[in-house]
Amino acid sequence: MPEIFSTVFSHKARGGGDSRRPARESVAFRPCIDLHKGKVKQIVGSTLKDLPSNSNAGGDSAEPETNFETEKSSAEFAELYQSDNLPGGHVIMLSADEATKQAAFNALKAYPGGLQVGGGIRLDNAAQYLQAGASHVIVTSYVFREGKLDWERLKALAREVGPERLVLDLSCRKKDGVYKVVTDRWQVFSEYEVNADNLAELAEYADELLVHGVDVEGMKLGIDEELVALLGEISPLPVTYAGGARTLDDLERVRVAGRNMVDVTIGSALDLFGGNLPYKDVVDWHNTNGRT
Repeated sequence: MPEIFSTVFSHKARGGGDSRRPARESVAFRPCIDLHKGKVKQIVGSTLKDLPSNSNAGGDSAEPETNFETEKSSAEFAELYQSDNLPGGHVIMLSADEATKQAAFNALKAYPGGLQVGGGIRLDNAAQYLQAGASHVIVTSYVFREGKLDWERLKALAREVGPERLVLDLSCRKKDGVYKVVTDRWQVFSEYEVNADNLAELAEYADELLVHGVDVEGMKLGIDEELVALLGEISPLPVTYAGGARTLDDLERVRVAGRNMVDVTIGSALDLFGGNLPYKDVVDWHNTNGRT
């Protein structure tokens, strides 16, 4: 494996020691670059469905609901995040076409070691994204099959890239009173519940968790405060929450509900993506309250 990059967020409590995270006094803003058909977009997560890599048409019913689309390149966003010293952001490939893959590579090249990448990550392609400059690869659907966590796949991927380079996306929706991981572009419920015992088992094989509150993702309706509080209480790994944040007050709610243990990303509400919340204000919040 060629040399790959590390970020300031590497999780060290692995290998049989005390996995409890030390208390923190601050949290961080993690920026995002969401890619669909080669373009930087913001979409409503619950409307996203798999599209064939060669899909050129098919009618509106096949398309996700889009909040924002820009001609500004993925590399330009990556360069902005680098200039503002915002490592640990997420490049998410929301479609399986070559244009989206190339846009991801362009972002990684622009900010080497500063971005994580997810969307279609598998055992046979994870290394190429690390070699291209990703600090971590983010995986969900590859390690969840037929509604269950596939331990063999997870262990094989951890061996291939190293647990210190692996982020598990446990994006979830509430069902029957509990949060369960959803896979396949957030459309398929697994049987895997987000609880303390399950997260403790995962800690040996990953460096961080990324959790989208799918029911509020892209809707600018406010955060899923119950989910944030749960993550702050039970996660043995560094964890980033995404979904519904729209104001600086929402960022503060993440900080308080998560007991300073949950980092946060914000997308559709930012003026960068057509929203009303100034990106500069969020960076200022990060520098005042965030971990730097």
